[in-house]
Amino acid sequence: MSQTSRFIRPLLEFLFPAASEQTLLIYHGYIRKAAHFTEYAILAFLAVRALSTPSAVRLHKWRYVLALLLVVAVATIDEFHQSFEISRTGSIIDVILDISGGVVMIATLFLLKLPRIKHR
Repeated sequence: MSQTSRFIRPLLEFLFPAASEQTLLIYHGYIRKAAHFTEYAILAFLAVRALSTPSAVRLHKWRYVLALLLVVAVATIDEFHQSFEISRTGSIIDVILDISGGVVMIATLFLLKLPRIKHR
């Protein structure tokens, strides 16, 4: 949190000048968690897109599953790596949050590709 506070903290103080220290910390935490969710949603989107190209025709059938496996692998490896960093911590909660960002994106893309029922 100390690494991102150089950027987020001044912005929060500008947007919420009357907010207490505790409120700013809560907002900062929410922004960081939303960033985790968003980053892994973008990763899932890019993975599905890459696996939907003509050059990945053999993988096309499994694009959603493979994208999810990629998201799970990257989230797990990232948090495992962070557990060895002095200034960082690894958290299973962050892994779950990261995976949920990927799942939401994959589910959205899957639902958008379902055939539409035409009503007369």
